[in-house]
Amino acid sequence: MKNLIKVLLLCAVFLASASQSNAQVQVRITTTIAPPVLRVYTQPFCPGDGYIWIPGYWAYGDDGYYWVPGVWVLPPAVDLYWTPGYWAFENMLYVWYPGYWGASVGYYGGINYGFGYFGTGYIGGKWQNGRFYYNTAVNRINKNHIRNVYVDNVGIRKVADNRPSFNGAGGVNYKSQPNERRVETARQVQPTQEQRTHDQSAVKDKGQFSSQKNKPTTMSMDKVGGNRYKSNGRSSSKSSKRK
Repeated sequence: MKNLIKVLLLCAVFLASASQSNAQVQVRITTTIAPPVLRVYTQPFCPGDGYIWIPGYWAYGDDGYYWVPGVWVLPPAVDLYWTPGYWAFENMLYVWYPGYWGASVGYYGGINYGFGYFGTGYIGGKWQNGRFYYNTAVNRINKNHIRNVYVDNVGIRKVADNRPSFNGAGGVNYKSQPNERRVETARQVQPTQEQRTHDQSAVKDKGQFSSQKNKPTTMSMDKVGGNRYKSNGRSSSKSSKRK
C-alpha cells in the first residue's frame, strides 16, 4: 500500500509539472502599495539585428519599487514576441503578472509602455521568414546597419508623462479580449537568463528605486550590461554606479 501511495504521489507531481509547462511559473508578487507612474524616456538605438525591445517597468523588492530599465534583448528563439508584465489592483492588493515570450502578444493590462506596446498587441515589429522586421515609426533603428525595416503609423498612441502603471481602480480600465485570453492559455516561454540578470542588476542599484523621487538614474539601456541612459537619452554611466 505504501509503495502504491508513493507511485500515485510521483504521478501527481509529474502531471502537475507537465501542466505547468505551458503556463507561467514565475512568482507573482503582491503589495498594498501602488506602483509609481510611468515616465517618458528615450529609447536607445537598437544594438544589432534580431534584438527586440523590452519596455522598462516598476518591479517590487524588499526596499520598495525599483525601475528595471527598458532594454534591447535577443529572444530565446525566432518567431517569439514579448508580452510585458503588468501590475493589477485586485482585492485591495497590487499584483504583479510577469511577462513572457510567445507566438503572439497577450494581455498586459492595457498599460501604455510605448515603443509599440501601446496597451494592446504590439506594433513595433514582426517576424517574416525567420527574420525580425522593425517598425521605425516607433523604434530607433540605424538603417545604415539594419535594413529589415518598415514604417507603419497605424495604432500609435500618445505616450504621456506620469501615466498609470497598473490596471484596475485608479489606474487603467481595460479588460482582456478573447484573442488575448487565447494567448494566455497557449505555450509560454519564460524570460531569458539575460533578462533575469538585468532585473537583478536593477535591484542592486540604489539609484533605481522610487525613493529617488520616481526619477531613476537609468531609464533605458542598449543591451543587458551595456550603455545606460537617462530619460533624455544622455548617458547615465557615471551617475549610475552602484553604491
